[in-house]
Amino acid sequence: MERKTLTTTKRTDFRKGVNRRLRKEGKIPAVIYGHTEPRAIALDELEFNRKFHYMSENMIITLKTEDRDYDVLIKDYQEDVLTERIMHIDFFAIDEKSELSARVPIHIEGSAAGVREGGILETYLYELDIQCLPKDLPDNISVDISPLEIGDSIHVSDLEVPEGVKLLHEDEQVLIHVSHQRIEEEEVEEEELEEGLEGEEGLEGEEVEGEEEEEA
Repeated sequence: MERKTLTTTKRTDFRKGVNRRLRKEGKIPAVIYGHTEPRAIALDELEFNRKFHYMSENMIITLKTEDRDYDVLIKDYQEDVLTERIMHIDFFAIDEKSELSARVPIHIEGSAAGVREGGILETYLYELDIQCLPKDLPDNISVDISPLEIGDSIHVSDLEVPEGVKLLHEDEQVLIHVSHQRIEEEEVEEEELEEGLEGEEGLEGEEVEGEEEEEA
């Protein structure tokens, strides 16, 4: 996995309003914790936005401080919902010799045969919780859905994971399923249409009978 590097500066002023001033200066307040003493830092916002187009929990980042480097994962962040600007980041310092827990995306490959036959592809999980050493941390876990026919499913036990990676899910958990939903919906719509037509015919019959009684 490719590792990206960020330059940081130390934060020592924790008075009220300081973080707001940092943001005006183009900095992102952050903290490092985990396998180290907690450290308050600031990142250059332009550098961060240039190198990271999205936030990922399974990307190892090297933070360069004034006295040492830290290999970290993003554990949490705060974002302005209106401007989409990152307001604060929590970094978790990892130990290269200790296993870590992370969440990685599922990468779907191919097109399910059952979908081409009118089925619906239902995805129940988009990410997987895993455990591994930092050196074994994958970008994603791929699953080929090409063989799936209508009614078929892919379970956790069907996945092929890289060596050294442990999945933190039950083997029988369903990830992807190709259902008959579209066919079932069409049948329901046809039944409702037939019931509607029968109801209209019944009303027409009642109206004719009513007219005949009035003429009599």
